[in-house]
Formats: sequence, structure tokens, C-alpha cells
Amino acid sequence: MRWFLMLLWLAGCAAEPLLTLHVKIPMRDGIRLCTNVFRPAPTGRYPVVIQRTPYRKVSELTPGLQAFLRRGYAVITQDVRGRYDSDGEFNQYNQEMNDGDDTISWVARQSWSDGRVGMFGGSYVGLSQWRTALSGNPALKAITPAVAGGDEYTDRYYSRGGAFKLGHRLRWIAENYKPAETPVVDFQRMVTYLPLRRADRLVSGRILEFFQTVLNHPSYDDYWRRLSTVEHMDQLHVPAFIEAGWYDNYAQSDIEMWSGLRALGRPARIIVGPWGHNLSPVMPEAQFGDIANQPLRRMEIEWFDAYVKQTAPAPVAAVRYFLMGANEWKESESWPPKPYVWTSLYLSSKKGANSLNGDGKLLPKQQKKGASDFYTYDPRVAVPTVGGALCCNNKVLPWGPLDQRRVEGRHDVLVYSSEPLKKAMEVSGPIRVVLHVVSSAEDTDFTAKFVDVAPDGRATILCDGILRLRYRQGIEKAVKYVPGAVERIEIDAGVTSNLFKVGHRIRVDVSSSNFPKYDRNLNSGGSQADEKNMRTARQEIRHGQEWDSHVLLPVVQ
Repeated sequence: MRWFLMLLWLAGCAAEPLLTLHVKIPMRDGIRLCTNVFRPAPTGRYPVVIQRTPYRKVSELTPGLQAFLRRGYAVITQDVRGRYDSDGEFNQYNQEMNDGDDTISWVARQSWSDGRVGMFGGSYVGLSQWRTALSGNPALKAITPAVAGGDEYTDRYYSRGGAFKLGHRLRWIAENYKPAETPVVDFQRMVTYLPLRRADRLVSGRILEFFQTVLNHPSYDDYWRRLSTVEHMDQLHVPAFIEAGWYDNYAQSDIEMWSGLRALGRPARIIVGPWGHNLSPVMPEAQFGDIANQPLRRMEIEWFDAYVKQTAPAPVAAVRYFLMGANEWKESESWPPKPYVWTSLYLSSKKGANSLNGDGKLLPKQQKKGASDFYTYDPRVAVPTVGGALCCNNKVLPWGPLDQRRVEGRHDVLVYSSEPLKKAMEVSGPIRVVLHVVSSAEDTDFTAKFVDVAPDGRATILCDGILRLRYRQGIEKAVKYVPGAVERIEIDAGVTSNLFKVGHRIRVDVSSSNFPKYDRNLNSGGSQADEKNMRTARQEIRHGQEWDSHVLLPVVQ
């Protein structure tokens, strides 16, 4: 093994030199991964924190890394297999458990390591932590995954209702698989390209085997179960501090990872802020103020002090969450925060709920008289995505609490609003929307958005969801729909924490597209990956009488 050593001085951090090692660490199959090692001092043995990334390892000391060094941790940054200076072929699904395990074992054997290891980082870097933790390496004492999720199907490729996460995945593939010398394909061109099966060639210039495999498994089957961290939760024994954002694609899964670990009696803590995928509260059309910032690096160090060094008590609060609307931080030992009551608001209309000009209402009691709202869904003119929980490029697909009035004026968007609240209401937890639907298509989608409406009319999205009708009985198996049949469906509309102030209204928007967050259902009933021809669908939402269409809210008491 060839070592390259460079003696550096860490200004403002220590009075003695910092030794930096550049090394290629061998994996069990002979592949070597390019790694940088930063030590607090040239001598001594230290606990180590590791960041394994596909986005190019850090080669220079940043303030964030210096914080670890000042606290007495050595820091490792590493290019994962097949990325940048590391050998091998990049395979996001099959490499991280073994490579993470091998890296930690190598680190634990070094003379400058005391054999205790933690891991840090977000997004894919967080995913690599979960996969490494599944290896059971005894040297790994704690992890701090941020905005990472825990299930490949429902986090990275498909929604909890079976729709493909189009903008998220195509942009990520374009940025990470295109030839280095070519520019990224125009975003609008990539998301409108059909058939989806050939989109990999458009954005990367070649056929991508993993992308084709993803499209060949549109249902949640054994292929996805094997890749899921959630499915193997019982194998996780490493204390985890999870960082999440209300407007990040992975928020719901991050919370479920925390909940699952707590149910198993594992040490786990989570913080959820008014953040997007970059853990920043700065978003278009929203200012949460300085209070929204949190000292996340300091909190990570406190977690490592407790479980890697074992020199400090563990942080007390299991859940720290930002209550939007009130703009304040709250703490709880459970999620949703107790005490809470599941509360239903029922959809209603008389003349029709189409657009802001309709008379759609949310009522505390179901109406005795049945009624229906109708609209036409045409995938050629799909409802555009306007904010919400997204990933991963805020410039091409802005996330956050954006005003929905720009799409609520459409006739193919049904708008249901409560009366102005006379008493403030905290809603914290998962949101569910139950609909009784009818369609003229053999397959189609239904979407739901959960919205806070201010007295001035501003309609701020909190969270949203989508259901592909073929998955109305679960994402495990597609079930053929008979056009014209009435089906009761449940849309998982995401998760949030929001205080609806006095005078504000609760709103639910219903439609059949949210594009390009999700792919457009072409209404054919065939393979979404291979279809090109689009058809219109006549949609009906029934409510009142025996049709208990409603939104179900966790209202904190």
C-alpha cells in the first residue's frame, strides 16, 4: 500500500501540526477506494468519524470538519466505489454494505485509531451509513444520517402510491451518469421525454442497467425488499441521530426509521426542521427566520461524544421538531406528539369544487346528501409541480412552502376548504386523504395536497401525495381497474407539523397529476415505462351519504 503524507498546519484549531494521509483502502475484492484522513495531531490514537460519498470526497479542511478535529476526532472522507478517484464500478445498490464494513475494519486497525468509529453526512452519504450499519461491524458505534430515508422504493424511485418520482430521479441520473464533457440535458426535455424506458439514453448517453431494472419492478416486490433498510430494521443496532426536513423528499421515511428503531429499543433521536434537502430554511417564498437554524454539527458531535467516545450523557429529547405557523421548536418522546386525536374533515360541494371559484368545503361532519365533483385529466396538460417536499435540485424543481393559487385556478383541480378557524390547531404527523373515485380510464392517478390558507388568500403547501389506481390495494401488486367502477382509495399525503392560526383555513386540493414531481399517468392501463400514447380521463370524486371522502389529521391537543 502506497502512502502519501502531507504535513499541514490547522490555523486556529491547534498549536501542533495536523497530519493528513492520502491512501487507497483495499476492499475484500481487491478494489481500492481513495481516502483522505485528517488527524488532530501527528501522534496519538483517536476515535474516527467517516464520510463516504459519491459526490467527491473533501480534500481540504472545512469549518465543519475542523469542528470534529477540535473535539478530538480523526476525520475520514472517501470516494465510494466507482466514483472520482476510487477504483471499480459504481453500483448504488450492492456496494455500500461491504465497502463500508471493509473501510471501518481498516480504520479500526490503524495505529492512529482507537478502534471506535462514527459516520456522518446526508442524502446518499446517509444511505451509505444505513447500509454500513446493517453489516454489524462492531467498531461502528454511532451514525448521524441526514435527509437519507430508509427504503429505496418509496424514497428514491416510486411514491407510496406507486407513481414514479420522475424529476428527482432523471435529474440525479443526468448529473451523476452523463459523460463528464457533456452538459446536463435540459430539464423540461428530460421530464417530457417518452417512453420513459429510453430516458436513460437521453440523459446519460447510454443504457443504464439499474434504471432498466427499476422500471421492470414498478411494484414493491422481493427486489425492493432486499434493498430496503426498513425491511431489515431488526439488524440495526447502532445508535442513530437522524436529521430531516419538512420539505425534503425523505422526511416521512426519516421519521419512520426513527420510529422503527425506537420500537426495537434502539437509541435513536431525530430532528425535523423547516428545511429542504440541503437542511436550509432559506426557500423561495418563505422566511422562517434565524430560529429555524440549528447547530447540527454540534448536535452530531454530542451524539458521537455519547456513543463513540462514551464520555457524555445521551441527548434527552427523542424528537425535536419545528412547528411551522408558530415558528417554534418543540420536543416530544413520541410521534405524532402526544396527546393527539385523529380528526376527520369531510369533502363537500353543491355546484362543484372545481378551482378556487368552486364551492368545495371541508366540514367536521359528513353530509347526508351525496354529491359528486367531476373534472377531466389530460396528461398533455398536467398540473405542474409547485413546491412541496422534493429532491434534489432546488434550481430546476424548487421545493418548499410555495403558494398553490397558481394551480388552484385550474378546472382540473378540486379545491376543498374549511371555514376560517376560530381556534388555533396544531397538526403534526402523517396526513391521509380518503376518496371515493370513479374514472373512465383503465388506470389513472389521484393526487392530494394539504394546504394552509392565510386570511389574505395565500395557499401554502404543507405536504402532498399520489396514488396510482392500479395500486389501490397496495403497492405490492397491481390490480386491474374496471372503468366506471367506484373505488375507495387512501392517499398517503406525506407528513408535516403546522399550526393553523386563528382565521386560517385548512384546505385539500385533489387532482390527477403533480408533474414532474411524479410521472404522468398516460391513462392506458399498460406499462408506464413503455407507453407513449396519452389519453384523457373523466374523473369523479363522490362525497356525502355513503361516500365518506375525507382528510384524516393528527390534531395535537
